[in-house]
Amino acid sequence: MSDKTAIAAKMLADIEALLPKFKSRVAQAKELRRVPDESIQELQDAGFFLALQPKAYGGYELDPQDFFRVQMKIAEACMSTAWASGIIAVHPFQLALMDKQAQDDVWGDDIHTRVSSSYAPMGKVEPVDGGFKFSGRWGWSSGSQHCTWVLLGGIIPGEGYRTFLIPKEDYVIEDTWQVMGLQGTGSQDIVVEGCFVPDHRTHKQMDGFNVTTNPGQSASDAPLYNIPWAQLFVRTVCTAAIGATKHALELFITGATGKASNDPTKLAGDTTTQEVIAKVANKIDVTEAIMYRNFEKLTETVNAGNEIPLIDRVKYRYQSSLVIEECIEAVDLLFNSAGGRSVFLDSPIQQCFMDIHIARAHVANNPTSFARNYGSMLLGVDNGDFFV
Repeated sequence: MSDKTAIAAKMLADIEALLPKFKSRVAQAKELRRVPDESIQELQDAGFFLALQPKAYGGYELDPQDFFRVQMKIAEACMSTAWASGIIAVHPFQLALMDKQAQDDVWGDDIHTRVSSSYAPMGKVEPVDGGFKFSGRWGWSSGSQHCTWVLLGGIIPGEGYRTFLIPKEDYVIEDTWQVMGLQGTGSQDIVVEGCFVPDHRTHKQMDGFNVTTNPGQSASDAPLYNIPWAQLFVRTVCTAAIGATKHALELFITGATGKASNDPTKLAGDTTTQEVIAKVANKIDVTEAIMYRNFEKLTETVNAGNEIPLIDRVKYRYQSSLVIEECIEAVDLLFNSAGGRSVFLDSPIQQCFMDIHIARAHVANNPTSFARNYGSMLLGVDNGDFFV
């Protein structure tokens, strides 16, 4: 067993041991509208936020499939915790692609420094000497109250999209997260009013797309960072739903086999119940299998020193966007057959239902444009998506 494999196995075991605690704090996370501090500290102690961080800054450089296996496991207890912590934990991958000075700025004094994000191109950008003047308002910055830096999207006139890295003293978090699901993600608004961003704290979209032109990369870096950044980020906003669907299925099976109910849908011998369970279990299996297959192929390709075919990148992007669709179909089957108790606000299966449905609102989980791009490429048309 390699060191990396051993680290991944221990992290998964440590996280699994924490699931009862995360589960016991679901109501607290919902009330606070963010992940409880204790959970963030436990995840840090388990090394989760170091999973994709460069070894030069205390990280583990784990394979993506091992990282997402852990995120999915967290979601079996609390999807909000998995969503917010997964997004925070994926940012070290992008930071590893940025200028070394940007990495020193964030991790130079503390390798446990955390970064949130909001990638919508909402920033007003004005080029100035040495960098940019930057302003704007962004929504959906998950886990932002647990972070002291943020990655924000903006478009430079005449050039195109970049991500801008901003320290806490240059932005304000506004409490706007009043929602019907994923309440514990703390996905608040970020407001910036005319701060200066040095050029080294920016990341060009086309560098991320081209892979080999990222300023932070060198030939000596781990092959991991030759996987396109987009392939990891888009999975952070859908993989938690697989874990939540597993939890919903577990709750449903417990209800179906329970003795203290006169609801016919809770009888294990009911044929409709049997079909629902089989269909949902299969949907979970398919979405998991595709994810692991894709990351294994990505990892094998970069470890061999080869370039990932663009058609594969586009296909994987599309398949990622379908995960929430599959999980919604699955949790709807469960919720529609779960019985009268499921309509009460303290119902755990209702929480899974709401969380998964709200995840569909994220732009990365709308498959329409990604399906069209993939279908067009199969017909010989050039790729039109540069976040793949």
